Amino acid sequence: MAAPAGLEIVAADVPVARVLAALVADADRRRTVRGYTTQPARVRLSDLRTRLLRDRVFEDPGRLLGRLKRRGLLAELAGGGGEKTFEIPYPDELRHLLMEEVARAETVEPGPVSPVPDEPAEIRAMDGDFLDQLRDVLHHRLEETIEFGRTFDVERLAGYLKGLFGEALYFDSLISLLQQYALADVALLAPTGRTTGATGFHLALFGPPGTGKTFSIDDLVRGNPRSGVPPHGLPGRNRYCGGITPVQFLRVGAAYTGRTFNFIVPEFNDWFKYRGMVEPLKLVMEQREVKWETTLGTVGPYTFRSFFSVNYNVRTAGADDYWTTIGDPNFAALEDRMLLRFHPMTRERFRAVEASAERLELGELGFELAGPIRDHLTLVHAIETGHPLVASRFRRRSIRLERPLYDALREVSEKALKTTRFPKFSPRLKSRAVRLAAAASLVAYFRESDEPTVPIGPMETDFSRRFYEEEVHAREGRRGAIAR
Repeated sequence: MAAPAGLEIVAADVPVARVLAALVADADRRRTVRGYTTQPARVRLSDLRTRLLRDRVFEDPGRLLGRLKRRGLLAELAGGGGEKTFEIPYPDELRHLLMEEVARAETVEPGPVSPVPDEPAEIRAMDGDFLDQLRDVLHHRLEETIEFGRTFDVERLAGYLKGLFGEALYFDSLISLLQQYALADVALLAPTGRTTGATGFHLALFGPPGTGKTFSIDDLVRGNPRSGVPPHGLPGRNRYCGGITPVQFLRVGAAYTGRTFNFIVPEFNDWFKYRGMVEPLKLVMEQREVKWETTLGTVGPYTFRSFFSVNYNVRTAGADDYWTTIGDPNFAALEDRMLLRFHPMTRERFRAVEASAERLELGELGFELAGPIRDHLTLVHAIETGHPLVASRFRRRSIRLERPLYDALREVSEKALKTTRFPKFSPRLKSRAVRLAAAASLVAYFRESDEPTVPIGPMETDFSRRFYEEEVHAREGRRGAIAR
């Protein structure tokens, strides 16, 4: 069959097209046994709706399905019980058509207040970086990467980072890399079988200058050729925001509608020199619809589905108490929506930072797992985001939530509540700890590759519990903002 001209679907149906393309690839893979086609490819409407809900796409698929039926790309089968099933005469052609529409939609046209002019080109360049890395893995190191993944888990990742940076520093780098795994935004599956969340989270490292914050969220992730640090994070999925004002960011954000990236902001303090920034940024972090009106025009409406990793400076007193240097009284609302790590400059931390810098400058840090970790991270991300190059080879899996994780975290919160009548930490912190445990389970993705879901084991639970204890302790040390 000659592929028809572009489907010309409306913008609202683009996220549906992306999900349907992955479902079509799954259906095509299931009908092939040892290279032979055994039956026509089929998809059920209930499966499509479940996948849409898991990926947090709330647009009704009826309009797109109707267009595909009229084009002869889907055929509705007669059946009882109210269950709609569609036969796909040409699954490969349909998948390519859908992904062409998705790619076309990713070049965003300017709105009333247009994005930064080069942003669509920036997105295309980042997509190219990711695609180049994925193709390199698939063509040259696929078996090697899967074999590496069979013995890889959060404990081994922690051991690698501990060997590089020592006990006092490794934990921040570990959480930063776990956020990279979490960017796939994998669905969290409750014991009832219902999707109740996803892995993605915002990360904030804060403390006085010189405590290693920028290294953890930027140098380790994107690499720093000047200091000899190779990249460990996802290629083409981290947008560096150094020098960008919050107004520019809100304009840039419109270009990322329907996409998931990580925005690295090395000096978050600077964004709050502008009044009125907390409310629109809070909407961004909650992934709600953003519409920002100014005297120069209107930004949006658009929905931001990406995440942040930021650092900012605070004034400290001892090892526990701190005052934020951000004067906006509503800034605590943003902190409450991020996974926080407090970096006091203790004597131990000073020595650890100093020793790590010396070893880096003397070339004593080997970074021998940088390449395998990046390959593994790229492959897992591609699988869990339904990338067309892997959708027919690997099935996406949700992460299975279990009661023991919640029991372990409740012990932490109950212990903290016994020390104060007025806690300064929010119940939202527990959900951050759950997401961190889920992200940690993705590190062991290929260890239990035959399981229909990815389990959260005792190792990930212990790691999450430790983080939760430290974050509760850090929140209790908050003393407000410095008066300006």
